Amino acid sequence: MKNFLDVLSELPWLDWLALAAFLAGWVGYATFARRQGFRERSLLAISNRVRRQWMLQTTFRDNRVLDGVVVQSMSSGPSFFASTTILIIGGLLAMLSTTERVAELVKEIPFAARTSVLIFDMKLVLLTGIFVHAFFRFTWSIRQYSFGALLVGAAADRDVFAAMGEKAAAQREAFADRAGRVMALAAEAFNDGLRAYYMAFAVVGWFFSPLFFMVATTGVIYVLYQREFRSDVLEALRG
Repeated sequence: MKNFLDVLSELPWLDWLALAAFLAGWVGYATFARRQGFRERSLLAISNRVRRQWMLQTTFRDNRVLDGVVVQSMSSGPSFFASTTILIIGGLLAMLSTTERVAELVKEIPFAARTSVLIFDMKLVLLTGIFVHAFFRFTWSIRQYSFGALLVGAAADRDVFAAMGEKAAAQREAFADRAGRVMALAAEAFNDGLRAYYMAFAVVGWFFSPLFFMVATTGVIYVLYQREFRSDVLEALRG
């Protein structure tokens, strides 16, 4: 409790403002991107539509080995980032155990802010929390891809759908909705983890100055917006 009160008293108001702007920017952009996704204006929303179309096409295939390979390939990204995130968290925890020495080294960097060890600890804790959040999102994405693979493997054969007669189209659409939604949730979890990585780069700016922290936060959000709503690949998927 004493350390927490020390942080409240030692951290300048400009740093508090920069931290508040960072949190508000992250939460605000995530909310904005989710709402725009419902209107199918984002890269994730368009790619989710493609995922549903993919799941619909699996009902017309007799051999779904290729679909299983694609699901495994898509889950390799979250697996790589999850393992990498563990290493980053370990490094940050190691830095927290030797904060005084690390703080002295940072002070030697040109333009780096001169702060107390307590404030330096706070910055490292924020970075660690971001990567912990990213780890949970990546691992949840891996699990959801495994659920999607189960759905693909358990789907009825093409001949079974054909034998349903008039009900076949409705059954295919129902499967595509369910399996496509699971794949979309896995992709959204992976996207959240990647977004956390981007925001972590903004936090690095806090080690230089709170003003640079706010500028970095704005820059990262701008880059995220351009890639999710104004990128060339988005136009290609729409086409």
